[in-house]
Amino acid sequence: MNVWAPQGEAVLVRCDPGRAKTSFYGTLDLKTGREIVCEAETLTAQATATYLEQLLASYPEQPILLLWDKAPWHHGPAIRAVLEAHPRLELLVFPTASPDLNPQEHVWRATRRAVSHNHTQGRLPELARRFKEHLATSTFESSFLDKYGWHLVCPGFT
Repeated sequence: MNVWAPQGEAVLVRCDPGRAKTSFYGTLDLKTGREIVCEAETLTAQATATYLEQLLASYPEQPILLLWDKAPWHHGPAIRAVLEAHPRLELLVFPTASPDLNPQEHVWRATRRAVSHNHTQGRLPELARRFKEHLATSTFESSFLDKYGWHLVCPGFT
């Protein structure tokens, strides 16, 4: 690994010795580029169900087609209960091992680049706050709808 440092001086790398972690749920609105984001301690089916309720509240009057992957926390009784209670929420599941198809993966990558790569933040809570703030205040363009001819499949969706 190469790093910039004054010649002859030892490089000092600071790190938090704790084992704290945090997770995020995020959904990209493909039409507006707006991100709906929620922080969670762990990714579980119950936490996912809570996030789905937040997503539904963000779009209270319209049907939602949610594109998502086959993560283990996307399955279970809590998820089925939300889907049964809210028929306006439909799922389209990506094929296994296809992160390149998922527009949300591009959002995660852009946000990590903007916030956590080469950062100087020493504590996770502040880094997580900055990560969430970037997601909530940025617009993320996606060519997904055009690239896959969505306007042909759902003409009223444009």
